[in-house]
Amino acid sequence: MRHYEIVVLIHPDQSDQSSAMVERYKGIVEESGGTIHRLEDWGRRLLSYPIEKIHKAHYFLINIECSLDALNELVEAFKFNDAVLRHLVIKRKKAITEASAMLKTIEETAAKEKKHEYRPKDDSESHDKSDSAKDSEVNKTPEESPSNEETEE
Repeated sequence: MRHYEIVVLIHPDQSDQSSAMVERYKGIVEESGGTIHRLEDWGRRLLSYPIEKIHKAHYFLINIECSLDALNELVEAFKFNDAVLRHLVIKRKKAITEASAMLKTIEETAAKEKKHEYRPKDDSESHDKSDSAKDSEVNKTPEESPSNEETEE
């Protein structure tokens, strides 16, 4: 059996059913005696150019080990499914199981967004208080200002 890396772009309107589609594709591989080494859901991403006037797609990366017959059946399933916009199959020398660079960047951006989401509100309140203190000094009448008392003497 050989190792393959597959990237599938699914129509954004069918992204709700994308997990069921991927399960069907996993079934094809596993029924033939193959194994799935890596399955990553990259989510909806912007396409670099429109495909059939569509600007976004739902991406999946799958690393499998299977026979040529199972791969042909899988590619045929991609071709006859209208929800699959594009697919790419690459032959690999060995199984790849670690997380891809794309998944790592997706996780990093999600962590950064989560970090910014939980910002403490105390900092913003302290800035507001200092601004209001400066405003009150500016709004004082000349009689209330301490600098004017010294110049009058």
